[in-house]
Amino acid sequence: MSKRIAIFPGSFDPITKGHESILKRALPLFDEIVVAIGINSHKNNYFPIEQREAWIKQVFKDEKKVTVATYSGLTIDFCKQVGAEFIVRGLRTSADFEFEKAIAQNNKIMAPSIETIFILPVPELSAINSTIVRDIIRNNGDASPFVPQGIVLTKQ
Repeated sequence: MSKRIAIFPGSFDPITKGHESILKRALPLFDEIVVAIGINSHKNNYFPIEQREAWIKQVFKDEKKVTVATYSGLTIDFCKQVGAEFIVRGLRTSADFEFEKAIAQNNKIMAPSIETIFILPVPELSAINSTIVRDIIRNNGDASPFVPQGIVLTKQ
């Protein structure tokens, strides 16, 4: 039986407790999960990719099933590159569902062997997203309740 490898793609700018929860809940389903930080030249990220990668490695340092990588281009091409047959995505809202459904359906046309798995957040984390966390930081607020333990966020 082959290894069940999934990727969990995103910008993780920054990683939130929501991301952490989704990934932890996905772990029992797979032999390995690659947290795939997408590099998008059209998107202005707040935190440098090296910092985002370091945070994710710190949060999952004790989890042998989790690796972290960066990629650019199509997510399905990265899946093929690392041998992943699954894409894990979190769904917070109905708008997320419509957006993610369209991507998943197009991915299925381009790569029929790759499945997208949707995981709903636990209710208490469903309102957290990286955009809100960045706004809190930009306005000198305390974002610590929204990010994994040990992550220290500072204004860029």
